[in-house]
Amino acid sequence: MTTLTPVTSSTPWKDLSKDTTFWTNFSQTLIPPFVNICRWFAGKARQQSGFSIDTVHTLPLPDDDVAYLLILRATYTDGEPERYLLPVTFVADDLAQTFSFNLASIPETGRIGEVVIGSQPGVLIDAIHDERFRRTIFANIYQNVELAQPDGQLTFQRGKGLDEGDEFLPSRVLGVDSSNSAMIFGEKYFLKLYRKLFEETNPEVDMVAFLTDESDFRHIPAFGGSLSWQQTGVPDVTLGMVQRMVPNNKDSWMQTGDFLNDFLYAVPQRLFAIREDVFEQVALLGQRTGEMHLALYKPEADDTFAPESFTDEYRQFLIKRFEDLLERRYALLVDNYTKLDEQAQKLAWVFMEAREMIEAFVDDFRNRPLDSLRVRIHGDYHLGQVLAINTPNVGIGSDFVIIDFEGEPESSISDRKVKHSPLKDVAGMIRSYHYAVSAKLFNSAETEGLSAEYLQRISDRWFKLIRDTYLNAYYDAIGTPHPLFHNNNESNFLLLIYLLEKAVYELGYEISYRPSWVKIPLKGIIDVIREIEKIRLSENQKRDDVPMLQTKILD
Repeated sequence: MTTLTPVTSSTPWKDLSKDTTFWTNFSQTLIPPFVNICRWFAGKARQQSGFSIDTVHTLPLPDDDVAYLLILRATYTDGEPERYLLPVTFVADDLAQTFSFNLASIPETGRIGEVVIGSQPGVLIDAIHDERFRRTIFANIYQNVELAQPDGQLTFQRGKGLDEGDEFLPSRVLGVDSSNSAMIFGEKYFLKLYRKLFEETNPEVDMVAFLTDESDFRHIPAFGGSLSWQQTGVPDVTLGMVQRMVPNNKDSWMQTGDFLNDFLYAVPQRLFAIREDVFEQVALLGQRTGEMHLALYKPEADDTFAPESFTDEYRQFLIKRFEDLLERRYALLVDNYTKLDEQAQKLAWVFMEAREMIEAFVDDFRNRPLDSLRVRIHGDYHLGQVLAINTPNVGIGSDFVIIDFEGEPESSISDRKVKHSPLKDVAGMIRSYHYAVSAKLFNSAETEGLSAEYLQRISDRWFKLIRDTYLNAYYDAIGTPHPLFHNNNESNFLLLIYLLEKAVYELGYEISYRPSWVKIPLKGIIDVIREIEKIRLSENQKRDDVPMLQTKILD
């Protein structure tokens, strides 16, 4: 905690919400050094121009004290301002020993600064470290409490996942440094406090509540409740959510890495071996993915979740986003081409030469008749978003729980709620499997000295077997025919759209941060372009102004 001259107010702590002078001084002196050491503050790399407290919500505590939920505004010299949630409590020096928590045990990222309030010196802390605050938040959700505030109301909503009799449970802060804050209750529930706030409900709350309350899909942490800020005439702002905790062995990225270790050790001996239980786990994940999408298909649902067709508006939304993405990636490749290794340069050249074919494919998407449907989806689906759990009498990692329904981190909240074909999620998982095998084979000591061409053949073989196993199980779970997917040709076409978008998206990160990995998304892009070329030939779409794929350089 940075040592500064204490911010003072003659107003008692319980009445401090109206002391605008105090909150102005607080935001200008204590907030800047504090938030810039907090993981949840996303504005560290931007040029900050100031902080202010927009709103002060009062939360009564059980001992006749109060906590304040501050809505903090961060402004910058360029770009839009951001809003953050900061709950605070005051620990007076002469009362510190009476609290159930030890002030000395609170980390630097929980101690905001020294203050003098109502003539009492003390410390303002992030309230998640105050057991009274945690107990109050959870009990209010359990009781469906509504608290009127000068600017709207705080609404605590209980979900079906919160059991009777669990109103008061021991709690602790989960010691994980992340973009949100997490608290554990009775080792049974997980309360996520959202730090960066948006002008509408968080999509994760919408999705988890819908799947818990409106379906029989049980392979997510059940929705226990939420905390939101409601105001007249504007969308609700989500502040927090409770879910059931899921005892898990590891996430599926780690599990897949374990599977690949066994595979990897045989590669130098020129042996190709995949255990049968690997295929069983991949097929089960395909099945669970299909079941999730079936649960999200509810024709009778309200407009938030009801299926929609491939409208011109949606097509234009997706095309614009993809074309902007493509333009930026081509520019990045040109600027960084000489930094790439030989194999990556060859792949990049083929990708750049295929630009006209990609643009023709996008035009095809703009005009092609599509009778499949769109629904709300996970939106950021990959192996790291799936937990491998133990099922009694079955074995370790014998089933899966899907987590983190917030959507693409770089997208706006509105864009995260756009309905897509479920094949966008499927594409995300397929790309994740491709990353898993490529990263393992090309970056392991066991494969040093083996030619890149040999490793590429081996990784392609593993990937295609796993991809087909996953896809077959997915479509078996969906069943045919199904309104989500009009026919096989249409499904294959849409899957290519989303695979291409995902691989092009990945390319930007690798160029900027992991140049040695650039070949992974580039290989994914080339594989999709090969399939696009097959569609052109099978449907007699060959155009003289669009050259064929130039892959001879790869031979």
